[in-house]
Amino acid sequence: MQHRQDGASQEVAAAKAGISVRSGRRIEKSGAPRIQTQRDWRTREDPLNAVWSTELEVLLEREPSLTGTTLLEYLEEHYPEHYDQRVLRTLQRRVKQWKALNGPDQDVIFRQQAAIAQQGFSDFTHPDSPITIQGTPLKHLLYQFRLAYSGWRSVTVVQGGESYAALACGLQRALQQAGGSPIEHRTDSLSAARNNRQNVWTDAYGELCAHYRMQPTRNNLGQSHENGVVECANGSLKRRLSQQLKLRGHHDFDSIEAYQAFIDQVASKLNRRSHSRFTEEQQALQPLPSHEAADYQTLNIKVTRSSTIEVRRVVYTVPSRLIGERVQVRLHHDQLVLHIGQQQALTLPRIYPKPGESRARCINYKHVIRSLASKPQAFRYSQLRDDLLPDDNYRQLWRHADQQLEAREACKWIVTVLRLAYEYDDEQALGQDLLVHAKAGKFATITELQARYLTSHQPTLQATSTQHELISYDELLSTITGDSRLLDLAQEVVL
Repeated sequence: MQHRQDGASQEVAAAKAGISVRSGRRIEKSGAPRIQTQRDWRTREDPLNAVWSTELEVLLEREPSLTGTTLLEYLEEHYPEHYDQRVLRTLQRRVKQWKALNGPDQDVIFRQQAAIAQQGFSDFTHPDSPITIQGTPLKHLLYQFRLAYSGWRSVTVVQGGESYAALACGLQRALQQAGGSPIEHRTDSLSAARNNRQNVWTDAYGELCAHYRMQPTRNNLGQSHENGVVECANGSLKRRLSQQLKLRGHHDFDSIEAYQAFIDQVASKLNRRSHSRFTEEQQALQPLPSHEAADYQTLNIKVTRSSTIEVRRVVYTVPSRLIGERVQVRLHHDQLVLHIGQQQALTLPRIYPKPGESRARCINYKHVIRSLASKPQAFRYSQLRDDLLPDDNYRQLWRHADQQLEAREACKWIVTVLRLAYEYDDEQALGQDLLVHAKAGKFATITELQARYLTSHQPTLQATSTQHELISYDELLSTITGDSRLLDLAQEVVL
């Protein structure tokens, strides 16, 4: 109005005031700018007026978690002629408003201020990216430890589930890398650390924390945000791991150790951003004890007459010399270490049942082959028969031999092959060569099998007959030139 009074045209006055020409004319005509007020009346009839206060509010007061979609289904069921999907958005807005004004109080998250060297957090997570070891899928978890103050983390590859052995192994590895321990160690409700039924810490976990002078704590059930220091770190770890695997070009590793080294590199890059705070926190951590605590569980098991032990519903073969002995099994997350007294006797890889299965086997034919060679006919109906064959080449060999050789000779032939593969450490090459001939219907005789090892150059088999020849003991001995392993085998396989 001032610009108009000063003689400016309508267009100039509107431009100076920052309004449209039309608005300028309207203001000039009315004599004053319009004051906008908040509308407090409805512009159309309320479609929920008949049922909101009498029915829907009653339902919400009884159960505040009901959603607008659920209430619409209720209306469609009771008043099908009056309500349909057209009132869904209105109903959802009404429910949202009711909960804000009349709903129950919600949990409040109180942001915490981390104290230096006070808390360390542990958690397990499933990797998003599939990993293979020399082409074989690796079933595993990632254990992550993180310091609350600095955000420094350590990540360990663990096999199997969230066991005490996995927790102890990852935690001790993290503390060794950090160079000290925090005052408090927090987990979620891990059964490996806490007996949730009795609401007490397990003896093994309590001793582990006491060893490192840490106070064990856990978050409240169902309140994962209380473990947020490490929960959020799981997401950043998996995203970074996925990116580094894509940059690498493939997900296959030569060994678990190589995969762990790759994980350590990823964690090291993530730790760069917290280097200065970690250096500060590291100086305040409690010193570590002079030795590590046990990161395994101990079991005492008697070896059966079948030269097997059963651990966590998995059957393992052991050398037959241990039959009848009571061995101490130290159960790690990735291996079993067997002791006789204080002496270590054997290390076995730990096996876990496949998803959906309750049992598994870890059978090594090398543990029992000498006993089997003395009674090869036991092979055919052995409960462990298919597991005694070390790989697919030998399984195919057995099928061909069973189909083309006489039953007794087929057993003697495959057991002889296994014995030679073990005695001369030639499992892969022998299986591959014999399978080529077996597919052509040709089977080397026992004499020809033994001749393969009479000279250091191991000549290629020249099997030409489809019939397995029986030979006498004297004839067999005449083909052997001083090799004690072949002499022992000859005595076992001749009728």
